[in-house]
Amino acid sequence: MHIHKYEKIWLWFGAVCLVGFLSIVGVSAYAMGNQPPSHMETLDPKTATATAPFDKPGLFKKGSKEYEAVMLAQAFTFTPQKLSVPVGSTVTFKVTSTDVVHGFQIPATNVNMMITPGYVSTITQTFTKPGKYLILCNEYCGTGHQVMAVTLEVTA
Repeated sequence: MHIHKYEKIWLWFGAVCLVGFLSIVGVSAYAMGNQPPSHMETLDPKTATATAPFDKPGLFKKGSKEYEAVMLAQAFTFTPQKLSVPVGSTVTFKVTSTDVVHGFQIPATNVNMMITPGYVSTITQTFTKPGKYLILCNEYCGTGHQVMAVTLEVTA
């Protein structure tokens, strides 16, 4: 069987591209430490409302302009319903779901995560501009999905 000269060139080009791509992924994954999160926190969604810290959801001050927002997503609502922090605050959101998959998004920021029953999702955001930020569910969760929102007020 004879392979044409141009077919050989394209085969070598494809093979070199494949080796290059796999090398970049390998270096990124191992040498630079880009790996999936390994300390996944889980809990029983049926007992989430009785399990600390979700038994007392709310906003807690952890340091100078550092806050932790412990939140529950359930049946078309987030708990707590209102949050308020001073401008320049760093807020760590710790969220879980008690029923179905929900979304957690703050438009105009990089905050966007999926809230899955049985898992605790965590994300941190620093709010540098005062105003009202809408926290909403961006994952369809049922007939009352459109009303699932919370207001985060960043005060000057």
